Amino acid sequence: MKKSLATKAQELDIPAVSEQDGVRYLHFDSPWVQGAMDINKPDTLTLSYTQQMMAWLLFLEPARDRSIGQLGLGAGSLTRFCNKHLPNPQVVVERNPAVIALCQHYFKLPTNRRLKVVQADAQAWVGNPENRARLAVLMVDLYDTQAQGPVCGSLSFYQDCERVLEPPGILSVNLFGHHKSFADNLMGLRAVFGERLVVLPPLPEGNQIVLAFKGPMARFTRLNLFERADWLEDNFQLPARRWVRAMGKITSI
Repeated sequence: MKKSLATKAQELDIPAVSEQDGVRYLHFDSPWVQGAMDINKPDTLTLSYTQQMMAWLLFLEPARDRSIGQLGLGAGSLTRFCNKHLPNPQVVVERNPAVIALCQHYFKLPTNRRLKVVQADAQAWVGNPENRARLAVLMVDLYDTQAQGPVCGSLSFYQDCERVLEPPGILSVNLFGHHKSFADNLMGLRAVFGERLVVLPPLPEGNQIVLAFKGPMARFTRLNLFERADWLEDNFQLPARRWVRAMGKITSI
């Protein structure tokens, strides 16, 4: 979950770090957790919503020549996981320099040629024509300091996200099912991507992940998906069979 994308005239929020039972947390001035890292296993995904944001792996193969994008750094969980386990180049967009610095010092942010961290406003970055058709996958995790509602969810924002994807491409968005913004975000996604959405069930914490697809229609069998899920569980310890069961009888997207 993420911080507010405030205007330049506003003071950026200052993040804090805490630890409990071997887990290090990033948060702001609220009881809501913005990110977490298992200190002994930093490359694993500790929070269930971050695991579910990786459900795009059911549909798209990792590849060295296709980039993964991330809007919102948080505690760097998705960044560390992708950098460790996938061959794709990565670009992460984070507006708050204090979050970037904290991730570097306390959350083992990787430093290698495959990862580029950009200090920029997420909405401005996706709206930049230079970033058109740049990514195979875009993961959006932009929350305010109260961590109960995404701060970017306009129709124009999702239109720009779609333009950033090259086909075949997948957008993975962290929404909050119990928040008043959920219906509007879903409407915006449908306006841009049509019915080519997979809406996963809400998690106990309230997060709800939506996948949106761009490019040629992909067809598959349930057996294909469960075989892929077995591979994800064996190699990445992701609860992927649960995701497939939750998707129902989808055979194309």
